[in-house]
Amino acid sequence: MTVKTIQVAQSVLSANREIAERNRAKLDAAGIVAVNLMASPGAGKTSLIERTIEGVEGQLRIGMINSDTSAAAMDAERAERAGAVSVHLNTAGRCHLDAGMVRDAMDCLPLRDIDLLLIENIGNLVCPVSWQLGSHWNVLIGSTPEGDDKPYKYPRMYSGVDVLVINKTDLLPFLSFDIDYFTRGVRALNHGLRTIPLSCRSRVGLEEWFEWIESIAVRRTAVAQ
Repeated sequence: MTVKTIQVAQSVLSANREIAERNRAKLDAAGIVAVNLMASPGAGKTSLIERTIEGVEGQLRIGMINSDTSAAAMDAERAERAGAVSVHLNTAGRCHLDAGMVRDAMDCLPLRDIDLLLIENIGNLVCPVSWQLGSHWNVLIGSTPEGDDKPYKYPRMYSGVDVLVINKTDLLPFLSFDIDYFTRGVRALNHGLRTIPLSCRSRVGLEEWFEWIESIAVRRTAVAQ
């Protein structure tokens, strides 16, 4: 008898990649730019989404896919109150989003009324980076209370993103967060990575984030037209 070995992980990731490509094609056809927001729990994903909705009001129509490991939809409700159309994904304990989940969530959104789609991934610094969703940009939100050693502990996450946001900079005077040590670790993994330090609470630094968001969304919309 011949035993055939199947590389399950590779097969699953390949199938996911195909769905992600279809998601991207659907977004492109609709003229939507999608941003995958990843972070550890409590880093400020939802707060940044709220500030983004407020900051680009009247310029961009925002949709939001919120994910959580439970049925609790508080973050999606926060985005709705801020002015976005949103859908909540219950991953039933799974530690990351995959392209199939995003496909199903997109089917529940009025894509014709959206310019920018913000995808709030599960709070996790390990799993999400391995799973393509079909988004155009991958953003990692770090926060100062997490500590300055995170690029050294979670190198795959930091090496696999397009933009790094450092949130909660207003707390720097009260923490032993060495910004130079942190940024050296980031540069070693992802040289030239755009880094945007800000505080969702004090709003310092948000303008640079808004400018980046507007630049990628306007460019995508212009291409689609």
